[in-house]
Amino acid sequence: MVETPAGCVFEDIQYEDIEVEAAVGRGTFGVVFKAIWKGKDVAIKTIESENERNAFLVELRQLSRVNHPNIVKLYGSCDNPVCLVMEYAECGSLYNLLHSADPQPHYTAAHAMSWCLQCAQGVAYLHAMKPKALIHRDLKPPNLLLVARGTVLKICDFGTACDIQTYMTNNKGSAAWMAPEVFEGSNYSEKCDVFSWGIILWEVITRKKPFDEIGGSAFCIMWAVHRGTRPPLIKDLPEPIETLMTRCWDKEPSQRPSMEEVKNTMSNLMKYFPGSDEPLKLPHQSSATGAGNAAP
Repeated sequence: MVETPAGCVFEDIQYEDIEVEAAVGRGTFGVVFKAIWKGKDVAIKTIESENERNAFLVELRQLSRVNHPNIVKLYGSCDNPVCLVMEYAECGSLYNLLHSADPQPHYTAAHAMSWCLQCAQGVAYLHAMKPKALIHRDLKPPNLLLVARGTVLKICDFGTACDIQTYMTNNKGSAAWMAPEVFEGSNYSEKCDVFSWGIILWEVITRKKPFDEIGGSAFCIMWAVHRGTRPPLIKDLPEPIETLMTRCWDKEPSQRPSMEEVKNTMSNLMKYFPGSDEPLKLPHQSSATGAGNAAP
């Protein structure tokens, strides 16, 4: 058992103590399986090749530092075979809930606002970590998992996370949610997560895939975003929400709010959106994972 600097405890787990059930998805790296360990449902994230070992070690290092109700919990890891043992999210990813085939689960504006607030709370925690803050770099609905009948959100997939002090120019993330400075190869900061959050807010309110109308490759989306294209404004959206959203996806990172400000603004707005703790009526989830499913 290892005590990490963040005060989180995780274990060296013996693989034979895990009862693996079924593959349920995949993350930035590796395949995710549902399993049982110590009598509880867990998600097992395995690597498929030696090439993925580095991302595995990144995720292990970063997840072992964090302890927050809106971030997926790491229970431990195995050495042989190499895998992570994590909290299992029985309601699957936010992406699947938003965009699944019929019948689509119904959710309210209160649920949408609550999910975005919880995402902001988890990311604000990462950005405020000491002595080194963390930046996620790949925030998107496939990496946001739901538990508690759809009312609680957990951030996962830390294979691309890095310390904020690291000199960051390598291109990480996914095109539709990626800040322009990331794919332009500029030096970038934690404000790239704020940009991604703004796109996610638009997506949960509209229930549309961002930049779906552009079609084509990731390059087409990145070129459009580089030239200033953003998702269309939403008819009748309350002005404080629209202002926050558009500030978050400003081309200039310095003009975007901090995630702490986003969190505080969303907390203040939640009083106008009661009912976010109402459980969703969800179909049986076959794709619940402890790590994000890759978006198409």
